[in-house]
Amino acid sequence: MAKIKHIALSTQDPEATAKFYVDVFGMKQVGRIDNPNTSGYYLTDGDLNLAILKFKNDAVAGVERGKDWSGIHHFGFQVDSLEDITERLADAGAPRRDDINAALGVGGHGGGAEKRYGNVEVKYTGPDGVTVDVSESGWVGTPSFAPKAED
Repeated sequence: MAKIKHIALSTQDPEATAKFYVDVFGMKQVGRIDNPNTSGYYLTDGDLNLAILKFKNDAVAGVERGKDWSGIHHFGFQVDSLEDITERLADAGAPRRDDINAALGVGGHGGGAEKRYGNVEVKYTGPDGVTVDVSESGWVGTPSFAPKAED
């Protein structure tokens, strides 16, 4: 069974937002991200990864919200098999977010073999336009995190 292991918040002030969740709820910082697409923090409660992200361009944020939008951005399910979940998502009519996947260079995009990273593998759109991440490797700060080597 798939398990929710990841929630991503989009914010304009990742430092203040991360500090809030650390100070108020006792979450632990387990990582930082700063690349041409995104900056922010990865926090955990020991079971769930909470990403506090500032998107640097509209392509990786998803054009329907853009880089300046703040709020819950997406959530992620850790699955046993990307192949199986891909089929189930297709059967349910959930489209791949190939625009975001391409901007991140994941999900079979970027001119080559499918890249897999801990914390992002493939994004889809669920009902009501909610962006959903699916991952076999999981997210940093979760008990089952096991990053896959890049192909």
